[in-house]
Amino acid sequence: MILGLKKNEVKIVPYDSEWKNEFMRACSEIKEHTNIQLDRIQHIGSTSIDGIQAKPIIDILMGVEDIDHISDSFLKAMKKASFYRLRVERPAEIVFAKFTDDTFEIKTHFVHLVNYQGEKWCDLLFFRDYLNANEEVKRQYEKLKLKFLNSNLQGVEEYTSYKEQFVQSVFDKRIALAGGE
Repeated sequence: MILGLKKNEVKIVPYDSEWKNEFMRACSEIKEHTNIQLDRIQHIGSTSIDGIQAKPIIDILMGVEDIDHISDSFLKAMKKASFYRLRVERPAEIVFAKFTDDTFEIKTHFVHLVNYQGEKWCDLLFFRDYLNANEEVKRQYEKLKLKFLNSNLQGVEEYTSYKEQFVQSVFDKRIALAGGE
């Protein structure tokens, strides 16, 4: 199984069914060190979408009651589970990463800590489920990611921006299906 990327590296690899098992291993490590309930730890991102090529990083969504009140003991517990808080600044989200070793050069996992059943939680799970249920949309997303690799763009920020319109269009479907709330 290919897993891990260097800082600002964008690489797409063939789908690997072992990614799901790696998520389960990480989930067990997190559960062992924190009091997060299993239903609040979800596999997201492209490695959770059956059959598509993806960046070899396991993305994990974790839901908490209040993202603005995370205790120091929780942060220490995540570190014991080998997940280190990153200096990434995102509204209503704390990001952690797991690395291959103590050089901290190659990230293998990300944890996106958000409010449980908040907007980000719902959007990210909907995206995963919608693509897994819609083969045509799944393939469009895969083609978009591969097209980025053939562009003159590079780096994680440009990669994320390149996909943003597509991702947002899927998020908008969740709102439309919920009756425009």
